[in-house]
Amino acid sequence: MSLEIRHETGDDIFRIRAINVRAFGRQEEARLVDSLRAEGYAKLSLVAEEEGQIIGHIMFSEAVIHTGEEDVAALALGPVGVIPERQSRGISSAMIREGLGHCAEAGDNIVVLLGHPGYYPRFGFSPDLAKNLNSVHAGEAFMALELTPDALSGVAGDFHFAPPFEAVS
Repeated sequence: MSLEIRHETGDDIFRIRAINVRAFGRQEEARLVDSLRAEGYAKLSLVAEEEGQIIGHIMFSEAVIHTGEEDVAALALGPVGVIPERQSRGISSAMIREGLGHCAEAGDNIVVLLGHPGYYPRFGFSPDLAKNLNSVHAGEAFMALELTPDALSGVAGDFHFAPPFEAVS
């Protein structure tokens, strides 16, 4: 089967919602994606398609690091969802790599996420890179990635996901 990763279109929104509900087994992530999009925080939204069927979705949204002197722009990665019967086949990895490539090409420097510590380091995410970022999510699952070398060098402060993330538990 041929996998295509492409930008979402308006025609995909209903299917993206369904994918996130199936992938996570609850409504919260689907609502988060809808809110990020509706409130203008979505920076990049991609779908994975096989044989005309959308089977996965990934979103990058605006985030910020308040250093006390300035606000440093960042992106938040997530959610990343794949329908259950297509999970563990490299689809999430392909979407993450494609998305990170788009973000780098767009000139973004920093990506932060809250994710599985055994999975995301393979893409370069590290809790060590996030150690100077204060967050209620601090810990081994709170990770950062520099799309530009040393983008986090000398950056310390309070990290904030876009406001819609506050509704997800």
